[in-house]
Parts: sequence; structure tokens; C-alpha cells
Amino acid sequence: MVEEPQLDILYSPKTFLKVSKGEKKETLNVLSLFSGCGGMDLGFEGGFSVLQSSINENLTPHFIEKSLKNGFVQLKKTRFQTVFANDILSDARNAWVNFFSKRGHSAEGFYQESIVDLVKMYQNGVNVFPKNVDVVTGGFPCQDFSIAGKRKGFYSHKSHSGELINDKTASVETRGQLYMWMKEVIGITQPKIFIAENVKGLVNLGDVKSIIQSDFSSANGNGYIVLDPQVLHSADFGVPQSRERVIFIGIKKSALNKKTLFEIENGKLSELYNPYPSPTHAFKAEGENLKQYVQLKEVFKHLEEPEEAKDLSQRHYSKAKFMGRHCQGQTEIKLSGIAPTIRSEHHGNIEFRRLSKENGGKINIELNKGLVERRLTVRECALIQTFPPDYDFVIEKKNGRKGSFLVSPSQAYKIIGNAVPPLLAYNIAKRLEDIWDLYFKE
Repeated sequence: MVEEPQLDILYSPKTFLKVSKGEKKETLNVLSLFSGCGGMDLGFEGGFSVLQSSINENLTPHFIEKSLKNGFVQLKKTRFQTVFANDILSDARNAWVNFFSKRGHSAEGFYQESIVDLVKMYQNGVNVFPKNVDVVTGGFPCQDFSIAGKRKGFYSHKSHSGELINDKTASVETRGQLYMWMKEVIGITQPKIFIAENVKGLVNLGDVKSIIQSDFSSANGNGYIVLDPQVLHSADFGVPQSRERVIFIGIKKSALNKKTLFEIENGKLSELYNPYPSPTHAFKAEGENLKQYVQLKEVFKHLEEPEEAKDLSQRHYSKAKFMGRHCQGQTEIKLSGIAPTIRSEHHGNIEFRRLSKENGGKINIELNKGLVERRLTVRECALIQTFPPDYDFVIEKKNGRKGSFLVSPSQAYKIIGNAVPPLLAYNIAKRLEDIWDLYFKE
């Protein structure tokens, strides 16, 4: 494990990916907002491992770098590199730094200030944001737009730093309008493309989708074309989970070559110019050469039971008792199906890996072996999200007493549930990589 991350923030406009001297890379720089533990960042960079069944060898053979043991494959690296990351949660930052430092990144480039404070710092003359940004990504806070939440939308009563506020009137600094500050960052850094992500529920909230689309297009003096957002189901891209996200893609008008600008502004985009990825697996999607959706039994096939595992993320799981089927998180996963949405919630809402026969458990082959009732482990949730097995989520403090955590199991569940599945992000990144020169070279 790497050294425990420093918790002070060092302001530095420089790129924080270490590249060997003399190494030539045609890189595209990514500025990441609302980064969490880095699901979008990891997906955009590639070079991580996923289940082989999560990749369609017929449609996307160019995704695979090499085969690994235990049914995993290594994905190829992309041209994208993260040059700036940001999140207000210290646990997300600690997990991010712990993992991404092994990929050559420095803690200096992860900012824990809120996006509002970062923009205000820039406006006050602090050189916060890097130059030469090609892509801005951001999953702006989604709790206020989610089906499971209270759907306050724009009228959130939480501040940009996540605190409850007494003011009953929404302001541009409340959590429900933080996408407007993402728009400010887009205007400052002027990327060629930006990707904004949120929950599917947003598209059903009246005019919210069209308002956000219009607001984003006004960045940099109406300098962006924001395509009609699409809802992507993660299981259609090899993620073994029911997770749907709405994706906004914005493209800088002045950066486009004339032919592509004409294609985008005049009618429906052809398949050649469409920046959204096509499904690779058949869950909701239909089409030729689609692979079967990934079943959970593939995810769990080579995992040891918690009491036998050395991996801290596999050893830890919620001990919340079964409360009856009237509550969330009281159902048993189906080995032949996909997982329900991994939620960023309390331990009691983590689904059961298996229930006892007394509580209606149906995985008899495991129960007959004497395996006990328990909820999904932290590692199982991470693998369902398609984080690689070498991403440590439960992290003990160095030189601390046993059971003293830099990232606790409870917080690990939370940051995993908040994340964009890296494999879904990888599909988006690879599609953008494929059309990049078509869009931007004369």
C-alpha cells in the first residue's frame, strides 16, 4: 500500500500525471469535477481490469490489452489523462489518492474545496485550473434529482459544501444548482468536449432536462452545442448492475471542423458522427452481435468468503440484520441476474449476498454448504460497479491501532455507491477517442 495521503491541499496548475522523461504521448487532458473516488477518471484513462464477460470481443476487440487470470482482461489505456480532480468528501479523496498514486498521479492535483469555492478562487486571481484542457467531466450532485430521493431538484436545501441550510429559497450556490458552477468551469477552461452525468430521474422532472441543456449551451457565450442527452443503462455496457444514467455531451463550436459542425447542426447525427457509445450487451438493448448481460455469478466466481479473505474490502460487510421485506436492502441478489443499483446509503440498505432459509433465501447450493446469511461485502459492491480488484476501498491507517481507518467500510460503501461505473465511463471515453480526429482535425 502507498503512503497515507496528505490531507492538506496544495494549489498547483501543473499537470499531475508523472510522465517519464523523453516519453512521447499524444494525450488529451481531462479536468474532473465531482470526482468522488474516480469512477469516471479511471474509465477515461483505461488500463484497468474487468471481467472478460464484460467485454464484447466481436464489437469492441480493440478494448482488450491482454487476458489475465481468473476470467479478467486488462483494458487498453486511452489517450486521456486526468490533470485535475475535485471532491468535497475526504474519504473519496483518500481512496482516490491511494489508488491513483499507483498509476503515477500526485495528491497535489486533487482539490477538496467545493466547486463554488474553486471558481471564486479563480475569480480572485488564484491560478487554480490547468491550461490546455481538452475534456471536462462531472457527475454533478444527483441526490436532489433521484427517484429514490426527495426530488427537490433545483430547490435543494443543502449548500455547495453539503451542509443543511435554513434559507428556504434556492440559490445558485445550493447543491441543486451546482451544475451552473460546472458551466462556469467549462467557460473558464474551454474544453473541446464536456461530459455531464446524472440520474435517470432527472429527465422526468418537468423541464429540468431542457433547462440544464440550455444552461450548459450558454457556456463561453453560447459557445457549445449540447446534444440531446441520452439515458445509458449500465448493464447494456457490461456492468452487472441495474444503473441508468443520463449523459449530457457538449461540444465547443469553434473547435469543430466545418464538416462536423454541419453534421451536428443540421439534422440527426449519423452513426459515424454520434459521440454516444453503442451498447455491447443485451439487457435492455437489442441488436446484432450483442453479448449476454453479465451475471452476478461471474462476479463472485473467484471470491473467497469474508472470513477466509486477506483483502480488507472483502473481509468487511454490513452486519445490519434482516428487517423484513417491507424495507429497502432486504432482498437477496440473484446469481443469474444483475445487481440492483448499488446505493450510497446506510449499511442497512446494502443488499444481501444471501439470506438464510428462514428469511426466504433461495441460493440452496451455498446454504447447504453451511455458508451464512450476510450482505454484500465492500469488494463485491466495488466489482459490481466494475472497479478493478486492485482498488483498495477499506484502508487502514498506517501506524495506527488495529481497526483505525483512513477509509472505513461504511464510507467505502458510500463512495462506491456514488461512483460512475468505470466500465461505462470507458465505453464513453473510447467512443470519444474514436471520433476525436473526425471532429477536430481539418
